[in-house]
Amino acid sequence: MALTLMEGNEAIAWGARLAGCRFFAGYPITPATTVYNAMLRHLPPEGGICMQGEDEIASIGFCLGASMAGWKAMTATSGPGISLYSEQISFAIGSEIPVVIVDVQRLGPSTGSATKGADGDIQFLRWGNSGGLPVIVLAPVDVEDCIVLTMEAFNLAETYRCPVFIAANKEISMTRETVDLAAIHLPEIVQRRAADPEASFLPFGVSNDHAAPDFLPIGGDRPVRQTSSTHGPDGYITTDPDVIARNQSRLQRKIISDVHSFTYFEEMTTPGADTLIIAYGITARAAQTAVETLSATDTPASLLTLKTLWPVPEDLLRQKATDYDRIVVVEMNLGQYVREIQRVLPDRDIRFLGQMNGELIKPNQIREVVRHG
Repeated sequence: MALTLMEGNEAIAWGARLAGCRFFAGYPITPATTVYNAMLRHLPPEGGICMQGEDEIASIGFCLGASMAGWKAMTATSGPGISLYSEQISFAIGSEIPVVIVDVQRLGPSTGSATKGADGDIQFLRWGNSGGLPVIVLAPVDVEDCIVLTMEAFNLAETYRCPVFIAANKEISMTRETVDLAAIHLPEIVQRRAADPEASFLPFGVSNDHAAPDFLPIGGDRPVRQTSSTHGPDGYITTDPDVIARNQSRLQRKIISDVHSFTYFEEMTTPGADTLIIAYGITARAAQTAVETLSATDTPASLLTLKTLWPVPEDLLRQKATDYDRIVVVEMNLGQYVREIQRVLPDRDIRFLGQMNGELIKPNQIREVVRHG
């Protein structure tokens, strides 16, 4: 056994290191700063770089530059920083630059409450880019998830050449808990697919069996074009509507069509239950306690904990909801992901429990909704 007391932000840094991250840039912001602190301990001794930008915009820009040079890169911030990241997120989507972005959510809006948790950025992470193209968002529940899902985030960023978000939360990221590092099943490490050094190279060209382009680093032996403007496979700006449409469709399809391969979830199934609770993040832990106590009552419930939030795992939701008459969605906001559940399951009786007051949702609140609606 290798029992270690670790907070979520330290675990995210640990997972990044194991995934091969060698570049981190960020700007101090509560409650994400300890990701930076941990990366500062990890990276320099291993030949990596950890740096503080003059602001959030510069920090994610440094990460995109490092990624274009071939490094695995990560940044971390909270809601106000995600607002400033928006233009660079769009750049990463349109120019297919792998990067992992940690959002340790705190209570908003605006400056909000820096030391209070919430899940108020869930829709913002999906739609906070110009063009509305899809991104991948993973949501950890505990410290072990912070390690494993961060590693998966790097694998997905490398595979699909896109930004991947970790939707953490102050309560997960700044709470210490014991984890057995030796017992964790770690995913295999994925590297982005390198272009054939002997073949002609199109920086945004794809073959029939690949959705994302092969990679050559900027600054290497061969010239590589990179642009944030609308471009064709050769990287040159284009106004040809057919070329633009094909590229936009590919950027959407490469992620949406493959969501089944990175749909992460857990479930607690209670025999005889006609209510399914759907939760994510720290709230899923309260929901688990609620399900355990409800199992001995006349209103038992099951639990589906989503760890892939975007793209919405629609097939999973439809499959897991089949045997239930009622769905209870629980989240620490005023109603964001519940809209996706309502969209995917329009024929179901869907109830919602949410709050955004700086306090955690408690198991007894969930039990009351299940028992009394």
